[in-house]
Amino acid sequence: MVQVDARLREATIAVLHERGWDGLTLERVAEVAGRARSTLWRQGLTREALVEALAGALAEDFRNAMYPVLTAGGTGRERLVQALEELCALLDRHLELMLATDEAFHQSPAPGQPPDYLRPFITFLREGASDGSLAVDADDVFETADVLFNTVAWPYVHLRGRHGWPADRARDRVLGLVLNGLAPTDRGEETT
Repeated sequence: MVQVDARLREATIAVLHERGWDGLTLERVAEVAGRARSTLWRQGLTREALVEALAGALAEDFRNAMYPVLTAGGTGRERLVQALEELCALLDRHLELMLATDEAFHQSPAPGQPPDYLRPFITFLREGASDGSLAVDADDVFETADVLFNTVAWPYVHLRGRHGWPADRARDRVLGLVLNGLAPTDRGEETT
């Protein structure tokens, strides 16, 4: 993989914020970085290399953050909470990218490698359904993991990046709401 220095990373994120993934070009990144496009090209940089650098770093950081949780003990709910806390920490480390685009988790981290960010959450939801620590239908874990991931990620990013909330406050409020909700826990008594 071609190395992308900090200035090119910042310039790539700035272009994503300005134009989105479809408008990301090597020419515009070079312009924002104050470098010649030909210089970047001679260094082996392409649009695809810039995308892979961002998506690859995000995916590697995610794997490194989730591995200790995947190998830890505890109930499905306990491990899910740990994973969501790690997700929030990851979002902080990549906050500028997250504020620039909501599609970073949809980019391939390497050629031929599809993004795979839901697998740990599916695992913990399945475990929680099995051990009784989570009220989730074991047949519905894929969709629930998708909703859970997005329900935590984007409000957290917004509160951190747009409202300037401290990390612990944003994390605690978002996770508290997502994990505990506002409704009574006895669903049999709900009325419509």
